[in-house]
Amino acid sequence: MTHLTVHEWGRVDVGNGDFTRHQADALLRAARAHALGGMDGTKILCDHHRYLRARQMVGVIAADGCSLEILPKVDPSGAAENTGTVRARLVHMLDVALGLGLSTGEATTMAHRADSLLEIFITLFADRLLSEARRGLPRLYQAHEDDLRALRGRLNVVRQFTICAIRPDRLACNFDALDADVPLLQIMKACVLLITGHTRSADAQRKLAELRFLLADVRDVAPGALPWRQVRIDRSSRRWRLLLDLAQLLLRGRWQQTHAEAQAPKGVTLLFPMNDLFERYIAVELRRSLAGTGLDVVTQGGFAYCLGPWIEGKKVIGDSHPTRPDIIVKNGDRVVAVLDTKWKHLAKGVSHADLYQMMAYSRLYECHHLTLLYPSAPGEGATVLSARGIPPGPDRLQIATISLEQSVDARANLRRLVANGTRWTVGTNG
Repeated sequence: MTHLTVHEWGRVDVGNGDFTRHQADALLRAARAHALGGMDGTKILCDHHRYLRARQMVGVIAADGCSLEILPKVDPSGAAENTGTVRARLVHMLDVALGLGLSTGEATTMAHRADSLLEIFITLFADRLLSEARRGLPRLYQAHEDDLRALRGRLNVVRQFTICAIRPDRLACNFDALDADVPLLQIMKACVLLITGHTRSADAQRKLAELRFLLADVRDVAPGALPWRQVRIDRSSRRWRLLLDLAQLLLRGRWQQTHAEAQAPKGVTLLFPMNDLFERYIAVELRRSLAGTGLDVVTQGGFAYCLGPWIEGKKVIGDSHPTRPDIIVKNGDRVVAVLDTKWKHLAKGVSHADLYQMMAYSRLYECHHLTLLYPSAPGEGATVLSARGIPPGPDRLQIATISLEQSVDARANLRRLVANGTRWTVGTNG
């Protein structure tokens, strides 16, 4: 098994000590088969014959006999960082965006000990599931039919006087019994069986073996036939919510896709678009930072229309070409701030297209406070690089960066970013 690590926009050689041509072709097939791969898988990997070029997708892409881990890098031309440090930063972002519930120390330790992001998710799933399984598996009353020596439940009269007519020592019984073979545990077992062959950690293998023993009474269900819609999370099973989310990542494909079908490449592929991940990370941190202020954070919402029928003397009502700002902050029905996140290094400058987009938002949402938000390079702090006006009105556009190192600092900086220039005061309800 050949496993390599590369950063966004980085390259790995083919036929020169890294991947063989056969392995490279297998990875390219996996990229083409992936839901996020786009045209010919080029949103994940590009084939340059002598090397493969990673794109703006992070995670692990796996094929038969090989896997490639892609880690984030804000500035492709910047100095190389320690792989464990970069992986820890990515795990931190995923923890916030997906609500994994990791402590800072736990995330850092896992990131430095594991040799890939996939190994981290496998370890996390195995640890959490084993802990919950040892506390007791959820069970539900299930209807059963059996021929017993003593009556249990109700007598099945039809079966008793037909099938069991020649067995007077047996009673045909219909009864309810607590059973662990429930939809939730069928999903958990399918995930355990899938990831068992994809971990190189002896500790994880030991935990997965114990889990297979604890789940021995649960039926094996193929990944494509799992009863996702039948799972009900209530107060008694609330502690299983995180495990269900992890199983969705590994089995189902909320942001990625697993290769479980017979015709697909072998392996588990776990990928996240960095633009989407950065947006979700900022939205979660901003929502936490504004808790108690009375402000609402809406992602990919708004839907104000750009165009509508024109009638002289009347206000235009839009009905086509809807807009979806990355993040809007609302005070009741009024939009007080619009943020657009960009996963790229600001050294490249602000594109005209981004400026035109923000100008449109200021007009459509009647919002005077707008922010273009970029990640800061490692070692740099958060800062507002410039604040310019948009003529002819009072609209104000901030160009800012945010550090991804610590959540507490990120929340404080985001809170200040939104508060700076708006008509409300931090700590009040408007």
